Amino acid sequence: MTRYVSSCFITLFVLFLWRVEDIADACRCSPPHPQQAFCDADIVIRAKVVGKKALSNEIKYDIQQIKMFKGPDRVIHAVFTTSSSASCGVTLEINKAYLFTGRLNTDGRMHLVMCDFIQYWEDLNGTQKKSLTKRYQSGCDCTIIRCSSLPCPVSAPDECLWTDWLLADGQNGPQAKYSACLKGSDGSCSWK
Repeated sequence: MTRYVSSCFITLFVLFLWRVEDIADACRCSPPHPQQAFCDADIVIRAKVVGKKALSNEIKYDIQQIKMFKGPDRVIHAVFTTSSSASCGVTLEINKAYLFTGRLNTDGRMHLVMCDFIQYWEDLNGTQKKSLTKRYQSGCDCTIIRCSSLPCPVSAPDECLWTDWLLADGQNGPQAKYSACLKGSDGSCSWK
């Protein structure tokens, strides 16, 4: 009987550790290229966070929308995120302006997670800000492929390799800061 109980305990312990690892890894993602984040998002807005309210399992941030770059023809007054970083929730600062890329839930609310492109507006450079109005949208028929070590294969003409996505200092390189993946007259995509 003792051997049986010990065996059950060990099995339960291993299963527990396996679940803890799953939970710890639940929200891992690499930073998206701003263009890819724009193209993948339902909504892209510039907004200032003006309030915060904790709800049962999520946080509601009241926002003042400054500009809608992509999304429905209505003003967004709040964004929602899960209350736990383990489930990809984000923490925002009150009275700070951000660029948000996010999803519309089935109930029509804008939802944010860590893997979205969320940046302080003041941290975007002029090229990134200008690209939000037309350039990123015109590149949505191209796909940006993250390349972590060379050589990286390009499998289709509509792909651009993102080779400097994470520099040694933890920041994105020039391809994210100053370039967009756009289709040329020959139908293939390249950095411009």
